[in-house]
Amino acid sequence: MKLYADRAPVAIRQLLTDVLVVVWVYAWVRLGMALFDLIQKLAAPGRKLEDAGNGLASNLNGAGDRINKVPGVGDNIAAPFRDAANAAGSLANAGREQQEIVNDLAWILSLVIVILPVLLVVAVWLPLRIRWSRRAGSAARLRGVTAGRDLLALRALATQPLKRLLKVDPEVAALWRRGDPETVEALARLELRSLGLR
Repeated sequence: MKLYADRAPVAIRQLLTDVLVVVWVYAWVRLGMALFDLIQKLAAPGRKLEDAGNGLASNLNGAGDRINKVPGVGDNIAAPFRDAANAAGSLANAGREQQEIVNDLAWILSLVIVILPVLLVVAVWLPLRIRWSRRAGSAARLRGVTAGRDLLALRALATQPLKRLLKVDPEVAALWRRGDPETVEALARLELRSLGLR
């Protein structure tokens, strides 16, 4: 399995494409992280609400406990403080729920903004890259064997544009059928060159 072509123009193009894909993925990941941080700032009011609710509930419970310790004062006077502390606890819960919703939203939007563009480029680039790598690896193994040169020539006849085939010889198919060594060699070179191989 080959990763890059032998010929410089094709290898440079492949390397630049690979670097571009890495930069593309990195840019979208950074954008997703920035979006996550930006959305997390929306949780600040929820944190303040939770802190205020917890602080208020703690103070009201403390006041209710102190009132209960006063001799001759009944539970009736401390009850409103406890009720108010429960209401403050509900405010703290609302703040906590708002933070959870913002956190979930931050994760979902960040993942969507990262996954969709990355999937798009990988779904297009990766299959093409793997396909070239397999074809080039097979062609590289075949180029040193006489029968392999025949297969490369046949592949060139089947896949190369007619314009290129006619440059080899106007009677290229007939010459190949007769087993003309120069034609077979020219076709094999044409196929190898199209894959970026020597």
